Amino acid sequence: MYSEKIKAGAAFPEFTVPLVEGGEIKVGGSNDEGRWKLVVIYRGLHCPLCAQYLEKLQSLKEDFLIQETDIIAISGDGLEKAKSQVAKGSLEIPIGYDLPISVMEKLGLYISNPRSPEETDRPFPEPGLFLIRPDGNVQIVDISNAPFSRPDLAMILRGSTFAREKNYPIRGTYS
Repeated sequence: MYSEKIKAGAAFPEFTVPLVEGGEIKVGGSNDEGRWKLVVIYRGLHCPLCAQYLEKLQSLKEDFLIQETDIIAISGDGLEKAKSQVAKGSLEIPIGYDLPISVMEKLGLYISNPRSPEETDRPFPEPGLFLIRPDGNVQIVDISNAPFSRPDLAMILRGSTFAREKNYPIRGTYS
């Protein structure tokens, strides 16, 4: 089965997810504040590589905010597992949870079934990263089918800074 992958330059789909800290957040769409958004999709609490990646994202939080880029990490985990992820990593970044499979598909993410009930209790997304411009269009898209392949977050920070400061065009739109 093939799913349509989100294209560079396309409008990032709008959806809402609940936040571990309470409330919910709308992801996607344009914003009037001129801020960029980095959306990191992670596999879930069962993934030790995700924990390391989220800790790296946490360490760069202030740098992204200085560059007028809001960050959020989202998984398909339920609330209790998402809370455990926050506690495990002492995370202070916004963490969304309960990402529906329909949204995973809309984003073009690869979706895996758990290998066992001990791993997790539901299908989950493989890693994805989206840098969204203030107009709601995708500047950078990175979708992986395995936990071992993820972009370097420090490089994403440098690249997003360069793209914003130099009005660098969205690349990869030839089709």
